[in-house]
Amino acid sequence: MLEFLPKEIREGLEAAKKREQRRSSRLRVQLGDAVFPILRMWEGGMAFDAGRTPHLRGLVDIYDGTNHIFQCLIIASTTENGELICDFKRSTAVRDKAALDFYRDENAPVGYLPKH
Repeated sequence: MLEFLPKEIREGLEAAKKREQRRSSRLRVQLGDAVFPILRMWEGGMAFDAGRTPHLRGLVDIYDGTNHIFQCLIIASTTENGELICDFKRSTAVRDKAALDFYRDENAPVGYLPKH
């Protein structure tokens, strides 16, 4: 349906759509002092505005506002329809404590009392 509109109007509508996606999304990638808002994110990747984001590859940190939520390894980036599409090799959720390297029994005591 948009193909019947004049080129200038289509470009304006696409720019407004991208602007709204950047505003509504709190997800972002931060590289040093540079911040790149994520337009869309799915299980195997994410999309950025190609005009504002450099070609990404390697390990990146994803934030939701100020909360560090994921660490992702980007293996491929392509540009499609003005979006930089990045594919993940892995995406790991960030935890506030170290992972356990042993099995913790659910019925184990929480603590021990001293013998006094």
